[in-house]
Amino acid sequence: MSDQTQSMVSRRGFLRTVGISGGAGAMLATMGAMGLAPSAAAAVTPAFRPPERSDFTLTGRPGASVVVLGGGIAGLTAAYELGKAGYHCTILEARHRVGGRNLTIRGGDVETDLDGRTQRAGFSDGVYFNAGPGRIAQWMVTMDYCRELGVPIEVFTNQNADALIYNESAGMTGPVRYRTAKADVYGYVSELLAKATDQGALDARLTTEDRDRLLSFLQSFGAIGGRTSDWAYTGTNRRGYSAYPGAGNDVGSLLGAPPALSDVFASNVGRYFSFEFGYDQAMLMFQPVGGMDQIPRALARAVGPHRIRLNAEVTGVTDRGSRVEVTYRQGGRQSQVTADYCVAALPPHLMARVPHNLGTPVTAALADFPVTASGKIGLEYRSRWWETDQRIYGGITETDLDLSHIWYPSYGFHGKRGLVVGYYNTGANARAYSGLTPEQRSERAISQGVKIHGEKYRSELVTSYSHAWDRTRYVEGAWTSPRYGTAGYNLLLQPAGRVYFAGDWLSHEVAWQHGAFVAARSAVSALHQRVMAG
Repeated sequence: MSDQTQSMVSRRGFLRTVGISGGAGAMLATMGAMGLAPSAAAAVTPAFRPPERSDFTLTGRPGASVVVLGGGIAGLTAAYELGKAGYHCTILEARHRVGGRNLTIRGGDVETDLDGRTQRAGFSDGVYFNAGPGRIAQWMVTMDYCRELGVPIEVFTNQNADALIYNESAGMTGPVRYRTAKADVYGYVSELLAKATDQGALDARLTTEDRDRLLSFLQSFGAIGGRTSDWAYTGTNRRGYSAYPGAGNDVGSLLGAPPALSDVFASNVGRYFSFEFGYDQAMLMFQPVGGMDQIPRALARAVGPHRIRLNAEVTGVTDRGSRVEVTYRQGGRQSQVTADYCVAALPPHLMARVPHNLGTPVTAALADFPVTASGKIGLEYRSRWWETDQRIYGGITETDLDLSHIWYPSYGFHGKRGLVVGYYNTGANARAYSGLTPEQRSERAISQGVKIHGEKYRSELVTSYSHAWDRTRYVEGAWTSPRYGTAGYNLLLQPAGRVYFAGDWLSHEVAWQHGAFVAARSAVSALHQRVMAG
């Protein structure tokens, strides 16, 4: 092996070690310091050519009819895209509104869960609560549909240096701001790595030039001292101020020296901001102006309200070979729709319960999607105290309490009132809350939130509304966990006779609207190709 090859292998090993210990962001930053960072390149969205009317007029073929099961994002998108070519689509939606898990709650909205508990939202005018999706990454196809449908968007603050971290199980007696936690974690990690590098621990992996570049980078990345101070991290204004700088000679008051290295690592705060390295969580992120449900509302307008039947619960699907018959219950009456094709965009675990003649393997495949519980609560406050008192403008506080996350609004800044998402939890935490009454959920969330924000978290509260997706009729879960590559999963990627399947659960972006969009596009392309082939 040549010296050059050996050096490259050593570099790869070193970068792999950095990636494992510090995450993708640390590895990329280290690569940049060593002159190895990749150049920027734009990725492309999944290829899709929408069906067009000319596809039929140029071939002389008539348009087909399609019944779509489910008026969520996938179902609406299928009908919207097929409608561009003149397909005659009918959407059957069991709930009283379109959107599926894209649900925005406003004042006056009423929902009744599977346990018979009814809530009427008491939010003020202009205040809304995104009970389902709440953010969109800029690379997602969702953004393209917002542009195409004329849905205005605004920035969603996913990351905020002044949001908080509170890890009670690690012994924290109060929250710490993101900027402070990051400064301390990055500072101490940089100190340790610089000392190891300077003492020759990495000589087998780094060239002399690599070492010098890395040490220079670590001084800047972690705000640590140089060789003369043994690369010590002692804290800087990156940690924040207890009193902000003022005029003249007022330099402000720094927070002071950081806790000891062992205390910082014991607090385990680093795991709370590591989510920022996730590709689907990186800033900038966006949200529709006025609520996430502006997307399904725009889709429904484009499809045409006359093509959407609400409160229509599907009770049976029969493939007759040359057509598909779908029975449904609406207003206490049984009805039937007959179409050339069907796109089933219901959640898989619910579709598995619908009587059909598509075969036992299809039923088994649909039932083989583990479902995740999730819940949120919207807390409306009479003042925006998190802005005025704590200088928090948007962003998310992370905690090991059963709240999991607290979201601050990314709209209505400096307004009179505002809505905080008091918890956004999943799994066992979500099920613990969903088993409570709405009043009990609110009290539990408030008592936990007071530990982070103090008594104003209770005293300024006007009203609350909680949503438990595992207890939501015709949904019964927040998202699923596909078993990619299995025979069952692959079976559903193909039509069962004249029935096609679509939903985020047939994508690699589960729980995102992007996944529902691309899965619907895939079903549309396959169906249209079949029709064109005659």
